[in-house]
Amino acid sequence: MQIASQKVITIEYTLKDESGELLDSSEHDGPLSYLHGFGNIVPGLEQALEGKSAGDSLKVVVAPEDAYGERDEELLQSLPRERFPDGDIEVGMRFRGESDGGARVLTVVSVDEKSVTIDANHPLAGRTLSFDVTVRDVREATAEELEHGHVHDGDHHHDHDDDHDHDHDHHH
Repeated sequence: MQIASQKVITIEYTLKDESGELLDSSEHDGPLSYLHGFGNIVPGLEQALEGKSAGDSLKVVVAPEDAYGERDEELLQSLPRERFPDGDIEVGMRFRGESDGGARVLTVVSVDEKSVTIDANHPLAGRTLSFDVTVRDVREATAEELEHGHVHDGDHHHDHDDDHDHDHDHHH
């Protein structure tokens, strides 16, 4: 079965940046399953996987505009220190914040007594990403998965994967 919209894809991957530094790997959490065609993974990777099948391996280099976007310096803002919880606020700490565009990860870029400067860019914005991907499985999505737009983990319906092979009546 080929990768196409509305299929559930399971991949193993490693993700490196342009200098070859390892950023993420499925070795840590196990293979990633996602619903193809719903923007659940970065667009450049989704496009590269289109039409591939289980067992295929590929190397995909994704430019920032097809990954997490270019950096937007307007997303840097300085906030009063009292808006943050008491305790140590350190450069590099991340908070989850709400904005008009939904949840964002806010990274602290500088701190002094009066203010905290946060960066609302995605931590990988502006970076060229290099994926090494192996496709492990391609299956039909369930009606519920399609309705919700994402995979339901721990609820794998592998029992009807084999049905396709038994539909054909052979008339000799």
